[in-house]
Amino acid sequence: MQCLKIEGGFPLQGEIPVHGAKNSALPLLAAAVLCREEVIFHNCPGLSDVAAACRILEQLGCRIRREGSTIAVDPSAIGNHWVPDHLMREMRSSVVFLGSVAARLGEASLCFPGGCELGARPIDLHLMGLRALGMEITEQERHIYARVPNGLRGARIHLRFPSVGATENILLAAVLAEGETVIENAAREPEIGDLAAFLNCCGAKIRGAGSGTLMVEGVPRLHGCSYTVMPDRIEAATWLCCGASAGGEILVSGARPEHLESLLPLLERMGCRLRLDAAGIRLQAPERLSGCGEVVTSPYPGFPTDMQAVLMACACSAEGESSFEETIFENRFRHSAEFEKMGARIQVEGMKARVYGVRSLQGADVTATDLRGGAAMAALALRAEGSTIIRDIRHIDRGYECLERDLSLLGASIRRVNEEEIKS
Repeated sequence: MQCLKIEGGFPLQGEIPVHGAKNSALPLLAAAVLCREEVIFHNCPGLSDVAAACRILEQLGCRIRREGSTIAVDPSAIGNHWVPDHLMREMRSSVVFLGSVAARLGEASLCFPGGCELGARPIDLHLMGLRALGMEITEQERHIYARVPNGLRGARIHLRFPSVGATENILLAAVLAEGETVIENAAREPEIGDLAAFLNCCGAKIRGAGSGTLMVEGVPRLHGCSYTVMPDRIEAATWLCCGASAGGEILVSGARPEHLESLLPLLERMGCRLRLDAAGIRLQAPERLSGCGEVVTSPYPGFPTDMQAVLMACACSAEGESSFEETIFENRFRHSAEFEKMGARIQVEGMKARVYGVRSLQGADVTATDLRGGAAMAALALRAEGSTIIRDIRHIDRGYECLERDLSLLGASIRRVNEEEIKS
């Protein structure tokens, strides 16, 4: 098993790029199923989740070619509607294939998905929306079977919560439904806009992305196109928080400030100086951060749950107190116990956590609890004195192309090692 070894206590300097967005690339790859001709995606990140999505596409009958950050998907020969359990369990977002496969082939069979264990992530909103479009869906034990016996028809669908996954699944099915579909209280995340822009490039007719109300006029078929995946706003936030935590001055190139409007003011409140220009976002950290105040996670444009852990890493060494309230996932504070091994002072009560900043942190042997929590441990380790070992980094690899390579560009002392090297 591989680990990350980080020698902390040194400020960061230099430029670090933002790769293609994981949370956009995965639904885009699922959307390729709907097309009748080859689709070419540029700026696809080299992640284990992306590789898992490609294996699902191959299982369905698609032909895949990858050269660097470009993935070509030829769905013309797709014919298999069944996705094996072991492929579905590799990533949580695999459920997004339900809408696209059933819309294209008239049926789909898959199991409930896997991914990080952050708490209950029910897919009832997905199924409600797809049923409203005319899908007949049967749930048996851990499996889902969907049929479209009479074709898909547009409908007015109101989501009681702006679920990103449900919005994506309904949107993927609605583009091939007869008539108009209106999705009310739809997710407003930039990744939804990226999916809508891609589908429109393929011949779909979608309006309202980003407004909370999506209007879809169904079309009989979609053609192929060439499309560039948007930059990863969560990765950009991670690099900014690494710079804030470790200290120094960095440029996060390719970051889009408009995607980070809930984070940037908090970093400024903590004492960071930010400069936004055509190259990206420049951050200069103070000698010691101040607390960030109260942070409450919420759907976009609120503060993202995926940024909570890395901002908490900054708060651990800040002067004063910070508080975090998690409203999305009940198990989103599991990283706090690992932070405490490094000397952090955190009090967790249910869905709230209070962080009491300490002046010094020490390296320790910790375990990545989930994708974002693992990245946050790296941010904290960069601040801590001495050596930190982060284990179970398969979680990190799901969302970061090569964390150690990228952070090394900023002068971080970080490398991937085997368990045997640590023991010796």
